[in-house]
Amino acid sequence: MLRAGIVGLPNVGKSTLFNALTAQQAALAANYPFATIEPNVGVVAVPDDRLEPLAKLVKSEKIVPATIEFVDVAGLVRGASKGEGLGNQFLAHIRETDLVVQVVRCFDDESVVHVEGSVDPRRDVETIQIELALSDLATVERRRERSQKALKAGDKAARAEIEVLDKIQPVLEEGKPARAVQLPKDEREIVRSLFLLTIEPTIYAANVNEATLADRESNPHVRTLREIAREESAESVVICAELEAQLVALPPAERSEYLRSLGIPSSGVDRLIQKVFRLLGLNSFLTAGEKEVRAWTVHKGTRAPQAAGEIHSDMERGFIRAEVVGYQDLIGAGSYAAAREKGLIRLEGKEYEIQEGDVVYFRFNV
Repeated sequence: MLRAGIVGLPNVGKSTLFNALTAQQAALAANYPFATIEPNVGVVAVPDDRLEPLAKLVKSEKIVPATIEFVDVAGLVRGASKGEGLGNQFLAHIRETDLVVQVVRCFDDESVVHVEGSVDPRRDVETIQIELALSDLATVERRRERSQKALKAGDKAARAEIEVLDKIQPVLEEGKPARAVQLPKDEREIVRSLFLLTIEPTIYAANVNEATLADRESNPHVRTLREIAREESAESVVICAELEAQLVALPPAERSEYLRSLGIPSSGVDRLIQKVFRLLGLNSFLTAGEKEVRAWTVHKGTRAPQAAGEIHSDMERGFIRAEVVGYQDLIGAGSYAAAREKGLIRLEGKEYEIQEGDVVYFRFNV
């Protein structure tokens, strides 16, 4: 399962956001640094408006959405790359994730302690970036020593690795993330083996208070964070973690009604989950039968046999073909039988790449 890490300075709302994402109170939310020591882990459903109509069409009572695992890790402070605070634990947990959601405080409240003494999104982002870059720099320097020894021993692959390190190291020395370096596919594969912290895609979550949520453009901290995201070609989302954590106690209909009363079109949590899904380069394909309707997650470009393997390894091994119909086509037809009569169901072979919203029935034989 793909994992997204929720990171940030201590006491910026990470655990409160985690509670809202997972619709539970598993993470301790407290007004002091290092309230989170061991990482909290929760599996989060990806919002998908297609599942319920599809379940009604095939008369299935069970719905299983796609999921992403969120990890709420300990807060980071200056010097974390040298072991300050809970730095070593923090860095280790980030290495195990596929994407980083960096929560940045964008509200002023004297009753809520800020570890740096004031609210400054640019400084806070730079603090985390520098610590991660310093940790990555140490990793690069160790790998360089190993690669140089291998090169002297006649390992030709070591030369390609050193060339990649030559591109990344100067960027890290400036305190910038490794993802800022544009690399061809073969070099990206080399970088992936380094497990660098700053290579992972990042979403900046501007944590605001309820008073400025509806008029977020008036919040100077939000504007600053969005500027940072644009500079990095990164994603950003505005969210009120405290409000979202309270909303989970309401039924879905009341939740939507309350958001509309505040002038907010949709849940920040839903927008964040969807951004995570898109940024990871994922597609959802659907299966629909009497037993269940389910969304499955694959990377874009995944071929039909490998998609079948997400359901069961036997289906990939014995793949024959895939019967595919687009979600909108199936809903518009009103039934599988009608879709088949209209020629909307296609037979696809082993080279077919699964598309977003494909409703698929795999034929296999083992």
